[in-house]
Amino acid sequence: MGEPNGVTTRQKPQQSFWGLWNVSFGFFGIQLAFGLQNANVSRIFQSLGSSVDDLAFLWIAGPVTGLIVQPLIGHYSDRTWGRFGRRRPYFVAGAVLAALALLGLPQAGVLLVAAGFLWLLDASLNIAMEPFRAFVGDMTPDDQRAQGFALQTWFIGAGAVIGSLLPAVFAHLGISNTAPEGVVPDSVRLSFTIGAAAMVLAVAWTALRVREYSPEEMAAFNSDHANAAQHGQPLVYSPRGPMWLLIGAGLLAIVNEMGLDKQLYVLGGGLALFGLAQIVLRATRARGALAEIMSDLAQMPAQMRQLAVAQFFTWTALFILFIYTTPVVTRNAFGATDTIGAAYNAGADWVGVMFAFYNGVAALAAFLLPVLAKRIGNARTHALCLLGGGVGFLLLLVLRDAWLLLLPMVFVGIAWASILAMPYVILTRVLPPHKFGIYIGVFNIFIVVPQLMVATIMGGVIRSFFPTDPKWTMLVGAVVMAAAALAMLRVREDQA
Repeated sequence: MGEPNGVTTRQKPQQSFWGLWNVSFGFFGIQLAFGLQNANVSRIFQSLGSSVDDLAFLWIAGPVTGLIVQPLIGHYSDRTWGRFGRRRPYFVAGAVLAALALLGLPQAGVLLVAAGFLWLLDASLNIAMEPFRAFVGDMTPDDQRAQGFALQTWFIGAGAVIGSLLPAVFAHLGISNTAPEGVVPDSVRLSFTIGAAAMVLAVAWTALRVREYSPEEMAAFNSDHANAAQHGQPLVYSPRGPMWLLIGAGLLAIVNEMGLDKQLYVLGGGLALFGLAQIVLRATRARGALAEIMSDLAQMPAQMRQLAVAQFFTWTALFILFIYTTPVVTRNAFGATDTIGAAYNAGADWVGVMFAFYNGVAALAAFLLPVLAKRIGNARTHALCLLGGGVGFLLLLVLRDAWLLLLPMVFVGIAWASILAMPYVILTRVLPPHKFGIYIGVFNIFIVVPQLMVATIMGGVIRSFFPTDPKWTMLVGAVVMAAAALAMLRVREDQA
């Protein structure tokens, strides 16, 4: 059941099927929570009085926190070992905090309070999810890693299917699916309660059923990296701080001078702070967690830099999907703009069905990806799947029949399966094992930054270019997803 077999084996033991199952089962609960969030948070915000063009801004606290949380959790989980293990303390704590946020979000009653619970939920899910990615790398040998990430993707798909469908299922069972203005329907509230319990139980299963390899065992398995892990590496202080400071300050000045959307202050301020941190660290030769994270960021392997470009474009498109599918579908397929009406809530439930459908497709596609990757390579497989995702966005733009809207979800689901597996298969083959946590945390910056970009820019884009119909955001998503596919063709794979 996923137990190490000894400390002298230089190659990690092969996991049984049930060993891989136990290692990844906690992701079922994490993704069930993500499924509830992605399919229902825009609905909750609109029910509490948010307008469509403000939705992106309300999602902003999560990515800002993620920029800090992901690398820090990765950094410290690489260095943690105690009676509860290395990664487990982090994903258990994240699960408990996320459960509290799931319970509070639909009960908030006030838009600002709901945004605060979303911040807690997003941060907690990041705390739980980041160590799980590294956990698969820790517990599997190189030649079994693709299988491990495929099973993890299956759990992600299964959890998201259930999370996305819960409100519609409860509505079908007769639980109220509508509510007065400023109140979240009972079907959504009950779904979030179920999600909180499921997340804690699923993560607890993995925490109790899997014993992590000790530092001594990891050193025996990875002797080539043992000295580097023990003695550390020289810190690198990037000289590019002034450049980032100037870019951030320039953006702040442009926003102020031209009266652009004030949400762009967040982006400009973040870039300026990033540059300032690099300047201070280089000037003082400081040490510590921040210095080590910045140093690792500066020393990313070439394949990781190439993947980061594709990751940035990919997640820009995905956050457009997560944030704007509800207003697009409710308006164009159900003809609803009144958020307290039955038509709007039926449309919002259908978005949950669509999200469940693409996650179901992803769960099935996950096991086909390794077969395709053996024929054409991991990078080309990922590029092909992303291109298919772009086709799905184009279909969301033109289709208006509710049932036909499941067709683009097939393409999105195949892309989603690849997004959850292929980049990590490539990464874990080129990263030093003693830095899986920090580098996967740094890699997640290129998930968070796109969310921040969409949250700060798309509201202004809608007001300026699509004031009467948000469906055109799907065209933006299609273009960006195609750019991600092209970027993947530049990724060089190390098959050693």
